[in-house]
Amino acid sequence: MPKLSMHRAAVALLSSGRARRIGLSLAAAVTLSLLACGGGSGGGGGLPFAPPSGNAIAPSAPAPGNTATYQVTGSLSGLAAGESVTLLSNGQPMVMSQNGTFQAASGLVTEAAYTVTVGTRPRTQACVVTNGTGVIGTSNVSNVSVACATRQQFAYVTSVRGSIAAYRIDATTGALTAITGSPFTTGSDAFSITVNPAGTFAYVLNWTDKTVSAYRIDAGTGALTAITGSPFDTGAAPNEVTVNPAGTFVYVANKDSNNVSAYRIDAATGALTAITGSPFATGNSPSSVTVNPAGTFAYVANQGDSTVSAYRIDADTGALTIAGSPFAAGYGSKSVTVNPAGTFAYVVNAGANTVSAYRIDADTGALTAIAGSPFATGSGPIALTVNPAGTFAYVTNTGGSSVSAYRIDAATGALTAITGSPFATAFGPWAITINPIGTLAYTANIGSDTVSAFTIDAATGALTAVTGSPFRTGFGPNSITVAQP
Repeated sequence: MPKLSMHRAAVALLSSGRARRIGLSLAAAVTLSLLACGGGSGGGGGLPFAPPSGNAIAPSAPAPGNTATYQVTGSLSGLAAGESVTLLSNGQPMVMSQNGTFQAASGLVTEAAYTVTVGTRPRTQACVVTNGTGVIGTSNVSNVSVACATRQQFAYVTSVRGSIAAYRIDATTGALTAITGSPFTTGSDAFSITVNPAGTFAYVLNWTDKTVSAYRIDAGTGALTAITGSPFDTGAAPNEVTVNPAGTFVYVANKDSNNVSAYRIDAATGALTAITGSPFATGNSPSSVTVNPAGTFAYVANQGDSTVSAYRIDADTGALTIAGSPFAAGYGSKSVTVNPAGTFAYVVNAGANTVSAYRIDADTGALTAIAGSPFATGSGPIALTVNPAGTFAYVTNTGGSSVSAYRIDAATGALTAITGSPFATAFGPWAITINPIGTLAYTANIGSDTVSAFTIDAATGALTAVTGSPFRTGFGPNSITVAQP
């Protein structure tokens, strides 16, 4: 058996000369309004007043003379507490932070066009606009509605027998339910899975076949459909796959060919195209690859020589250039992770039962060991993940069938074991992932063909087993990820 080591229009100008002048005056007033407020985008920047609901109002200007003008208003519903959505009213951003009524536009003349769309959606929700486009008649428009709802979460687990188990996640309890069509077929010895940040595409490494399979994720059902052209060639023994934060490039650590394969993602189809210069050389037996949140640096854990290679990423091409590396790690450096702020990197040393921690130089990407590093783990540590808030780190201990949990010092990056750590899992935890909002953690347990599920205490970081956990999965589960399309 192979080795198991894985998104103004401006107010429409009418054909008459007078209407053009009106439209241009409106556009100019909008521009002046935005300049006076320091810009027209961003979270809360802008407008010098807010409606009673607390939501932003789109800029507007009165029409000259006695020409009748009208406004466009609407309502927002379903927005979760603490979330925000950016709407675009004829291209101008409005940041909505709570449910209620909003004014999308005013000062519009008869036959002027209006459009209200979603610009930036909430972190965990999808928002749908109804009656968002039209042309002004001889009265105000008040029937625009925006309805938001929590996006479904799905979990995906790869197994060595070439399949992907897919589950619907209960947002309240964290329990897993197999979706229709699961498991989905992939190549031989599936070994690592990841999804793009939008949750629309999934990528799976096939160890024996030396390929990466690509799938489109159905946002409603979670079902996987192979992308045209899939699978795509990799190097020998592809061990781990990652997608950059912008969702534009894929990187694969090829353990037996000592390099990283790099690909450009087709935004429409999800298909992969090898970038110029790929593959890029690494150290000995690269087992893990990750990209910092800014998308500027990539890091590779080289298990064979216990080092970490650092690369600068070309933002346009995705190409990798060595950045002052390699850096020494502990024995058997197996996995590398960067915290959400991009300030610290953590490397799991499988042969030393430790985690090495580093401060990242924001300009060069260089790594400097922090005081107290390395930090002790349980027996046979394999994988590490950091919660989205960057406050806690979790390590799977395959030999100890547990998860070590740590509080991260925001200033130094140091790790301190939290009360109750380590937390028991089913036998042989190999991989670990956390859902996008940081409330649930899952481990793929290679030794027992199961997935352990936990809720995460937001204050303490402690893990509590979900009712029904562990959940059955395919043979030899070795990688797990969560998508929220």
